[in-house]
Amino acid sequence: MYKSCTLKRKKAFSLFMAICFVIGHFTVQAQQSPGSAVVSGTVKTKDGKPAEFVTVAIKGGKTAQVDAKGHYALKELKAGSYTLITSYVGLGEQQRQIVLRDGETQIQDFTLSESNQQLEEVVINGGSTNKFSVKKTTTSAKMPLGNLENPQIYTTIPKTLLTEQMVTEFSLSLKNSPGVYKLQNNRGINSDGASFYAMRGFRTEAAFVDGVPSQTNGEIEPANIERVELIKGPSGTLFGGAVVSFGGLINIVTKKPIDTLGGEVNFTTGSYGLNRLSADVYGPVNDDKKLLFRLNTAYQNQGSFQDAGFKRSIFVAPTIEYRASERLNISLTASFYSLEGTSPSTIFLNRVRPYIATNPSELNFNWKRSYTSNDLVMKNPTVNMKGQITYKLSDSWTSQTIYSANNRRSEGFYLYSFIRGAATDEMLERNISLQNSVNTATDFQQNFIGDFKVLGLRNRMVVGLDYLNQTINNDNSPYIVFDNVSGRNPADPNYVKISRTAVESKLAASAAAPTKNGTKSNIYSAYASNVLNFTDRLMGMLSLRVDRFQNRGTLNQASNSIVANSKYMQTAISPKFGLVYQILPDRISIFGNYMNGFSNLQPVTQPAGSNVSGTLKPQHANQYEGGIKTDLFEGKLSFTASYYDISVSNMTRPEEVNVGGTNYVVTVQNGTQQSKGIEFEVIANPVSGLNVIAGYSYNDSKLTKSTAALEGRRPASAGPATLINSWISYTIPTGSLQGLGLGTGVNYIGKHMTGNSAVTGVFTLPSYTLITTTLFYDRPKYRIGLKVDNLRDERYFTGQGTLTAQPPRTVAAGLTFKF
Repeated sequence: MYKSCTLKRKKAFSLFMAICFVIGHFTVQAQQSPGSAVVSGTVKTKDGKPAEFVTVAIKGGKTAQVDAKGHYALKELKAGSYTLITSYVGLGEQQRQIVLRDGETQIQDFTLSESNQQLEEVVINGGSTNKFSVKKTTTSAKMPLGNLENPQIYTTIPKTLLTEQMVTEFSLSLKNSPGVYKLQNNRGINSDGASFYAMRGFRTEAAFVDGVPSQTNGEIEPANIERVELIKGPSGTLFGGAVVSFGGLINIVTKKPIDTLGGEVNFTTGSYGLNRLSADVYGPVNDDKKLLFRLNTAYQNQGSFQDAGFKRSIFVAPTIEYRASERLNISLTASFYSLEGTSPSTIFLNRVRPYIATNPSELNFNWKRSYTSNDLVMKNPTVNMKGQITYKLSDSWTSQTIYSANNRRSEGFYLYSFIRGAATDEMLERNISLQNSVNTATDFQQNFIGDFKVLGLRNRMVVGLDYLNQTINNDNSPYIVFDNVSGRNPADPNYVKISRTAVESKLAASAAAPTKNGTKSNIYSAYASNVLNFTDRLMGMLSLRVDRFQNRGTLNQASNSIVANSKYMQTAISPKFGLVYQILPDRISIFGNYMNGFSNLQPVTQPAGSNVSGTLKPQHANQYEGGIKTDLFEGKLSFTASYYDISVSNMTRPEEVNVGGTNYVVTVQNGTQQSKGIEFEVIANPVSGLNVIAGYSYNDSKLTKSTAALEGRRPASAGPATLINSWISYTIPTGSLQGLGLGTGVNYIGKHMTGNSAVTGVFTLPSYTLITTTLFYDRPKYRIGLKVDNLRDERYFTGQGTLTAQPPRTVAAGLTFKF
């Protein structure tokens, strides 16, 4: 088995290197041919700033992208008459007629009618000539910063890729980023209810929308996604510790209004009763285009490949933006998402004895069985509201005020199964609870963003204050054992006995107490970050955050008292430092960083007489990372490579101490974990119509100081060590078949030790390879698409201490009308 996995990993790595070689071969371009002409110049906004990322094109021919200094160049042109166009999504075009002679270098400068602030809003949310590459983000540094200027690795997955892959489930979008693995399906419950992923050896979830905390107990609807940003590494300095993992964070950037009237309506149908209808409508409300709107909405219903199970959702997301003046911009956004369905068929491994079966095939279960009933439904409504005021204080400083509110609920039945028994893995204990919980989060941010010079040196700075209030209210039934059922015997009469009526009857007869409590917490934060240009090529980033956490305690409604040790306060200080040197300006940069993340830890109750304090410090993660970023051949080749080393301290673990001749088991805070690895990503547009994404990651994570059962072992939450992703698509760029395309993706997922302990042994989810392919015809007024997921019909599983069977081969077809 081990040799087989090693061979697969070697083959997968060889495939990745071959892809990189092909990209490199096709991307190497010849020098300027003798006698050919060149058009070059600058493109600036009306306030004199470089119009970075705007496209300059020969109509029907070559394109170039404006760089950070406002320059562009179109090379290898033949003599003749041309129409020169500058354009960007949401902006008007400028056209100019030019005549070129052999060997001529002609200068053509443009000035846009938009200001730099207006352009930034469009650029951040627009596309580029390399349609899968987004080189700028305001989120990772809380200020506009180009990829080659940022001493941190981040991956962006744009809506163009989601459209091409016909993504109807959010988690499928993340397979396009190196080093991201889905650990578990969403379970719908108050704690750990959303889908979880592994990044750089740590568990994380999609918990940010437009840079502010926005969690869900259910799923993420892809209809309103402009792009997904995966910001790698501990990012506590700018984002705090409440919902940020030590491995990174997942931020969803939503679609914004633009001043062009348009939209589209899509219908998708497919395997297991998939039916999805979505719409996106946008445009100006008034003639002067100061008031803009956008509305995204979706309805989706799909069954399961198992004998029971379904998901049904409704989503509505209106947005209004008011461009009051060149200085003032006001936006209001909301999203209403209602998800209902059955709990995923999740099987928990035995935790107290050695595993008998050590992989899914040895269990010999019927994976088409769900162990649930379609009337045991969980509902997860989620509401997000956000208001933002952006005011340009001066040419150098901008004020950004953000208020956001998040409300998420769990209403219904949560079911899971445990492998029980001392001598066999056959029997499954079905456990169930009736959930009724509400989580809310209210966030207020005030940021001042500057771009100014001191002693001739450019500074880009953000200074901010952040207040986050979180509440949890639970009114849940106890967890009860419904019954035991065989995972192997198809004739077990217990299997069909579970139903809503039977569960409600057993819950009513239970003598166990329900859970009724509420928790409130506040986080007060201040942070500052500055990017200083020492020279045109050398830049440094220095950041610091001070975070004051206040847990106001958990109120037990049964006793009307605060739970012991639930009320506490903690202060965390989180620094960040990075350096970037551009070997070739705007083309090749090397970088290094030190980053910090933290997590607040609640006090513990120590045994009486142990004389050991129960007060804990925040847990900290420190990362050192270095690498290279490139943006070559006029944006056609983007490549990043990095090595990181993350060490975590202040982890808790039990330890036996002797006080006065008596042994006590106490909680100590000297546990440590180390996670290190490498990541590569290539995004290329070698020739017109051909687009390539390829990524490789290897992660080595282990608990370096822990309990005897776990020390020296890889945590189950770290996911597989090796992950490879790729997507290659070709769209015919011209002619009668323009818009006809084919895309294929290959994802290799290495083996995952979902259980790894000296007590239980190792339970391994085997490695697998997923192939996705799409065929599409994309025209200005419509789009037709066909997609096949899991083309090889592989049986594979996800889980952390659990295993959940994933869908076999699925097929979907979609039709989109554009207007």
